[in-house]
Amino acid sequence: MNTQAKETFSDIINGSKPVLVDFFADWCGPCKMMKPILDELRQLLGDQVRILKLDVDKNPAVAQNFQISGVPTLILFKKGQPVWRQSGVVQARQLKTIIEQKAL
Repeated sequence: MNTQAKETFSDIINGSKPVLVDFFADWCGPCKMMKPILDELRQLLGDQVRILKLDVDKNPAVAQNFQISGVPTLILFKKGQPVWRQSGVVQARQLKTIIEQKAL
């Protein structure tokens, strides 16, 4: 198996592990607040969930596909299906609870 192959967005969200995607933009103030929150979430959940940041300006087709109209928007995927989404800043403990309820 070639481990050097680049995973596509589709590969990642369709994997066996739940994926939390943070749709963000560099120019967005609240988006910058999500980084320490996602770092804390990573510490809380370890490798139970995959956390992915996706720049809407660099990935407009993906953003359009999921109808991202404001950033930050968080979408939780389980086996390729969105099971939860919310725009705005969400705290790590709240995200942990949502992920445990919806995807683990």
